[in-house]
Amino acid sequence: MTTGVRRRMGVEERRRQLIGVALELFSRRSPDEVSIDEIASAAGISRPLVYHYFPGKLSLYEAALQRASDDLAARFMEPHQGPLGARLLRVMGRYFDFVDEHGPGFSALMRGGPAVGSSTTNALVDSVRQAAYVQILSHLDVTEPPARLELVVRSWISLAESTALIWLDGRRIPRAELEVQLVHDFAALLAVSAAQDEETGALVRRVLADEPDDGPFADLVERLLALTAR
Repeated sequence: MTTGVRRRMGVEERRRQLIGVALELFSRRSPDEVSIDEIASAAGISRPLVYHYFPGKLSLYEAALQRASDDLAARFMEPHQGPLGARLLRVMGRYFDFVDEHGPGFSALMRGGPAVGSSTTNALVDSVRQAAYVQILSHLDVTEPPARLELVVRSWISLAESTALIWLDGRRIPRAELEVQLVHDFAALLAVSAAQDEETGALVRRVLADEPDDGPFADLVERLLALTAR
């Protein structure tokens, strides 16, 4: 009869395991409510061994946030195929997948959690926002955005964040409706800017030229026309 022998993990493998365990726990409950003892138990190791790999809960928490921020930033990556409205809708679907699956972790990342105000946490949040900003500009085929366009894109990213955080507090609006609404919000912000700036106007005309009649941008136009006709 043979007995199983637990394989000893290397340093980096053990660190990755602990980060994964911590992220899973932080995704279900507020990081303030998760103890080192719980993390150690879930990882199948002792409390002192956790401290061997991380000097404290804060450092483990920040490492978990780093993984979460990398994952969230990757949700904005989308092949440059098809109309912009459909692409943004797919991005919002993946974005809310993350929010839905990692609610407390998402809130902790955006609000800071126990590391609120720390330079590490602030840098992680900024990295997610910057990655989203670069991806949206890439979809617009713009490398050097004018000031008004930069304002539109950054404002929309902030709007997506705040919308997701509010939605997590009760989930009172169907998620799919919010995803479409955020795509409509992007189009509306662009349209308002285009009314003030010819350069943005040219961009909007180029984007709309590729939009199908059944796309989310066309849907917004129909809704607005129906509203004004009442």
